[in-house]
Amino acid sequence: MIEIVDAARCTGCNIYVRACPTNVFDMVRDGPPSIARQGDCQTCFMCELYCPEDALFVAPQVEQQVEPASLAGSDEPVLGNYRCAIGWGRERQSTASQDATYELLIRAH
Repeated sequence: MIEIVDAARCTGCNIYVRACPTNVFDMVRDGPPSIARQGDCQTCFMCELYCPEDALFVAPQVEQQVEPASLAGSDEPVLGNYRCAIGWGRERQSTASQDATYELLIRAH
């Protein structure tokens, strides 16, 4: 589920607002988009993928509310970590060559 839009990183481009298939965000004039319908989030990570500034934190399972301040100073990149893991973004390497899904197709024949 979408947990954080980091106002310090967000440039207000609204790219991830348009990428969201379930219309979770509302655009805000002169500010970062707001998470307006968090319960509608399907945890598809599309917003995190399309955010060029890594200003979002999407978590499949969260037991307590996450605050942006708790993410600062971490050795692991948290904001945009899914985007980083698949190789999207500036100065990142694609991980497509590491995907072994094709093995399932080979075994099926």
